[in-house]
Amino acid sequence: QVQLVESGGGLVQAGGSLRLSCAASGNIFSIFAMGWYRQAPGKQRELVARITTAGTTNYADSVKGRFTISGDNAKNTVYLQMNNLKPEDTAVYYCNAALPSRPYNYWGQGTQVTVSS
Repeated sequence: QVQLVESGGGLVQAGGSLRLSCAASGNIFSIFAMGWYRQAPGKQRELVARITTAGTTNYADSVKGRFTISGDNAKNTVYLQMNNLKPEDTAVYYCNAALPSRPYNYWGQGTQVTVSS
């Protein structure tokens, strides 16, 4: 079992910044990647950014150059620094931990990010 606790969402004006945090606990040694996904009303959940235990990162095209994912192994925490936020970034953001075997994925409870124009 892996537990993920997110924090850092909120309301911000367009052009502003937020930092999301996701603390992992439990059987963390089986995790090979962690990431952030988001889901806006009426839309499918989509990958925002991901980082592997080797430090490899990948981003959705829509956030490249604005968002940065990073990890602190000592704290078992992953961060998502979001700069120059846009109204279209408004969504519930979910932390994800990926494993090589079942159940393959764990999810956090989600944190709301709202960007006003």
